[in-house]
Amino acid sequence: MTKKLSLKQRSLEILIRLKRLYPEAPCTLNYETPVQLLVATILSAQCTDDRVNLVTPALFERFPDAVALGNADLEELERLVRSTGFYRNKSKNIKGACQAIVNKFNNQVPQRMELLLELPGVARKTANVVLAHAFGINMGVTVDTHVKRLSQRLGLTEHTDPTRIERDLMVLLPQPDWENWSIRLVYHGRAVCNARNPVCNICELADLCPSANISEGASVPRLATSIKI
Repeated sequence: MTKKLSLKQRSLEILIRLKRLYPEAPCTLNYETPVQLLVATILSAQCTDDRVNLVTPALFERFPDAVALGNADLEELERLVRSTGFYRNKSKNIKGACQAIVNKFNNQVPQRMELLLELPGVARKTANVVLAHAFGINMGVTVDTHVKRLSQRLGLTEHTDPTRIERDLMVLLPQPDWENWSIRLVYHGRAVCNARNPVCNICELADLCPSANISEGASVPRLATSIKI
């Protein structure tokens, strides 16, 4: 099927199948406010969401909002987030971002990409997550390691730079699906298309994937109703 479809058509077919496989695609970080989502997303860099979700209950109980986080003792903040890795930089960025939110943005998380990018520790990946899940604003496609790997394997981009990958995907996909596309690719990357040993023989996207390695005599399975992660 790959040869018969244009890149745009193939992208939309992949999207349709991902929606069937993973009908629910919520944010996997636990949070109650936009500030808490921002902090959790900063912590998720080079760290699993599961680990972040183990850390944030105590963190947010101690420092529940931007004012508290901005005034937090840096050493205490570091102790609370230490297990997420790179804890010194993360703590510094969280404190700085929350100080900026309080002092520059009237204690409100900005709802514009260019303003979010002014906050310490916030690049497009974090800004996309916050805008989409805290405010329902799809300004771009979140590109993490899963999204980068699968987009390349699926032949949707030839780039390695996340910003250029994001631009390619924004052209190929409907804007309302930009953020949940990323989450569904993460699910698929964990369940099937893992980094070292992708299980192409059971992949529902194999006939659309130029990188698929199907064993001789094997057939691509019919589309399942859903896969739960």
